[in-house]
Amino acid sequence: MSDTKRAIPRGKMSAEERSVRSELTKLVSQCAMLRGSLLPRRRVCGKPNCKCARGEKHESLYLVASDGGKVRQLYIPKEWEQTVRQWVEQYQRVRQLLEQISRAYWDKVRNRQG
Repeated sequence: MSDTKRAIPRGKMSAEERSVRSELTKLVSQCAMLRGSLLPRRRVCGKPNCKCARGEKHESLYLVASDGGKVRQLYIPKEWEQTVRQWVEQYQRVRQLLEQISRAYWDKVRNRQG
């Protein structure tokens, strides 16, 4: 088998692979990424005269991710929601693109194509 660290010539890639790699390169080099899931939570604050005491719970957003086998949760303030949501979406897009590339190479190995 040849050297695994050797660059793959663009001419040997399909148009789809070139497109996926181009988008992946752009995302990784120019965008912020954050691994995790955003989960809304509804809670009661405990103040007796608050609307939540009558059933209208407060909603807040949390970033949830595993770290070293433990689940970590981080409250996301309203002014950070849009930014954090974009970072999480960009991380998920990078993962999707990597999966596309991996599937293409899975097929190459399965079909014994170089």
